[in-house]
Amino acid sequence: MNQPPPLVDYNLFESDAPLRESLEREGASWAHDLVHELGRLAGTEEAIDWGFQANANPPRLRTHDRFGERIDEVEFHPAWHELMKVAVGHGLHALPWREPRPGAHAARAAAFYIWSQVEGGHGCPVSMTYAAVPALRQSPALAAEWEPLMTTLAYDPGLRPHGAKKGVLFGMAMTERQGGSDVRSNTTRAEPLGTNGEHRLTGHKWFCSAPMCDAFLVLAQAPGGLSCFLLPRVLPDGTRNGFHIDRLKDKLGNRSNASSEITLEGAWAVMVGEEGRGVRTIIEMVNHTRLDCVIGSASLMRQAVAQATHHTAHRTAFGKLLTDQPLMVNVLADLAIESEATTILMMRIAGAFDRAADPAEANFRRIAVAIAKFWTCKRAIAVVAEALECHGGNGYVEESILPRLYREAPLNSIWEGAGNVNALDVLRAMQREPDTVSAYFGEVELARGADKRFDHAIDGLKRELTPSDGLESRARRVVERMAIVLQASLLLRHGEQKVADVFLSSRLVNDWGQTFTFGTLKFEKELKSVLERHRPRL
Repeated sequence: MNQPPPLVDYNLFESDAPLRESLEREGASWAHDLVHELGRLAGTEEAIDWGFQANANPPRLRTHDRFGERIDEVEFHPAWHELMKVAVGHGLHALPWREPRPGAHAARAAAFYIWSQVEGGHGCPVSMTYAAVPALRQSPALAAEWEPLMTTLAYDPGLRPHGAKKGVLFGMAMTERQGGSDVRSNTTRAEPLGTNGEHRLTGHKWFCSAPMCDAFLVLAQAPGGLSCFLLPRVLPDGTRNGFHIDRLKDKLGNRSNASSEITLEGAWAVMVGEEGRGVRTIIEMVNHTRLDCVIGSASLMRQAVAQATHHTAHRTAFGKLLTDQPLMVNVLADLAIESEATTILMMRIAGAFDRAADPAEANFRRIAVAIAKFWTCKRAIAVVAEALECHGGNGYVEESILPRLYREAPLNSIWEGAGNVNALDVLRAMQREPDTVSAYFGEVELARGADKRFDHAIDGLKRELTPSDGLESRARRVVERMAIVLQASLLLRHGEQKVADVFLSSRLVNDWGQTFTFGTLKFEKELKSVLERHRPRL
């Protein structure tokens, strides 16, 4: 009937050459078996069904029990819990903290990227638990109390005192409706209870991610200024904290996951880090979740490319397989190149997290995360949309995974700062931490001399950065260019020669479509091999 077979029972890791190569290159080959097993599981019909079921049955809020007592509980479909069991059981929430060895962040990035292709929403509490650890370590006593539970492989849902649980998950509550990204305008108050850091928090949060978690990092105004606090859902005596869920957000995508508005009514919390330095304290959490935005975007791109290349390899139109028709090959190869460039960039930045003890790597990480967050999250939206179009009407129906990927794609560009926030953060790093610029160019210059087009692009970028007058209004243009030059450098050094050549020709010398339309490459002979590199095999 000219219908492709279901894309099931294949190994996502074995089908992803750029990821396999990057895992080795970033010093994480020791995690091969872990990622390989996740790749196998992610390709099973059972796991794929979990993703569909979790999204078809979104979480439900129960504010009160039958006696009228507040319980503020969120109920999830069993498929959600199965997804979480796999994620936590494989250490996606804690691998670098459980195994602090070279390549641990890169290993975790590869595993998170693979498993997120099954379903993206449940990655939210997984990501925030992973990211909360470095922030919490700024208060060693709190870290000693909570970190052992944050790093176990036991998924233990349900609201109970953390001392009675096998494992805990963390969420985050920063933004308020009057401020959004401008968290310094927060009005939530923190009233001290004594000298041991205990406070009572009163106020609201417009976006509280994953309100079913066991504890949260929260920003509130203490007497000494905006500060960071650890707020548990349940107090040690078993009573519920003053954390009330007003409603769950009705979101465009990410529907399997709960996002909420909350009211804090004298909620007990304890300060993390220094008073008045809440943003600096929680920024470590933000940096790690921004990395996960890049990983999530790379994951969406890869799954979209896998679906599109599989569909077109089995679908005939006008007497030929779609994958044998030159224009479709052009589109698919263009999508595959974008996906490969993003995967290599994602893994390189994860490697910088592993090597952050090196000042050059720490400076590169500082600026590269914001650059990649800005660019890759936007490209994911376009890639998924084009991959959906490769399916025609078959891609527009819910039985296909493409509508879910399309709804999910804009999230990473918004979460942890939308495009302008991240573009301006790059400028802030350049102005306040000039060593980050040196680290960036130190990285991209490693490929100088490999291709004249690339050398010209580096020189043009340096001219673009000077003079600094009017740089803020040009921030998006500048950061976009920084991202593409960085990807080009990585592809020249580590990618397939054909992929690098097409990337440079299309992305660096203005030979792409006028609106960055996919499928406008001028190459032809090289494109089929690029496409075959990315097509999954059953």
